[in-house]
Amino acid sequence: MSQRPSQDAIRAGATALGDWFHNIDLHGVWTAPDHPLGNHPGQFWQHFSHVLPADMTGMSVLDIGCNGGFYALEMKRRGAARVLGIDHDETYLEQARFAARTLGQEIEFRRMEVYDVGALGERFDLVIFLGVLYHLRHPLLALDLIHEHVAKDLLLFQCMQRGTTEVAPVAEDYPFTDAAPFEAPGFPRLQFIEHRYAGDLTNWWVPNRACAEAMLRNTGFEILQNPDPEVYLCRRTAPAYGAAAVYPARGAGAV
Repeated sequence: MSQRPSQDAIRAGATALGDWFHNIDLHGVWTAPDHPLGNHPGQFWQHFSHVLPADMTGMSVLDIGCNGGFYALEMKRRGAARVLGIDHDETYLEQARFAARTLGQEIEFRRMEVYDVGALGERFDLVIFLGVLYHLRHPLLALDLIHEHVAKDLLLFQCMQRGTTEVAPVAEDYPFTDAAPFEAPGFPRLQFIEHRYAGDLTNWWVPNRACAEAMLRNTGFEILQNPDPEVYLCRRTAPAYGAAAVYPARGAGAV
């Protein structure tokens, strides 16, 4: 059995990997102790950690946009058999590999875009998709691809929301001349950011609450729980009629 590295060695290794967005406890060494959001994402995780099984023995997990690996590590702590984290940023992936290695957790991390998940060729019992959707130029496509290719059962989803939290009932159809529903506060609305939001060029789309929930339902994810205003635990079901990642759509029977 290899000897655990000293805290000085861990601190030096973590520092060499640059600034961390995930504050992770590496045997007493915190990777982002001065994080502007506090103990992030640990504090946030406490709001919804209870919706996932405490014992995940035998489960497979895909963490999309894994960043420094906080959630992937939490899944392994709960006993998940296979955990795969993907991210487009190699710096984050190096941080995640370092954290997993330091904590003695066997987790695979790959550089991959969410749009390429079909190349994985496998489905996962749980897909984690937190804090990613609003960074994507093609958000609905990403949800379609997750549904079609990698989600087997559960989806843990979070997206920044802005605008009203009201969710108005929507009709199955509207006459072409009826523009009034689009002015209703609770109508599903996805707002486009042309330049920057919060100084971030990768913030592209921000839904209101009604839109986030409608997008999940439309792509075939039944909302089971909403433990935090922006967090949803969903189950994979058949997508709404016309939903698919390719055109022409396969229709309501697609599963």
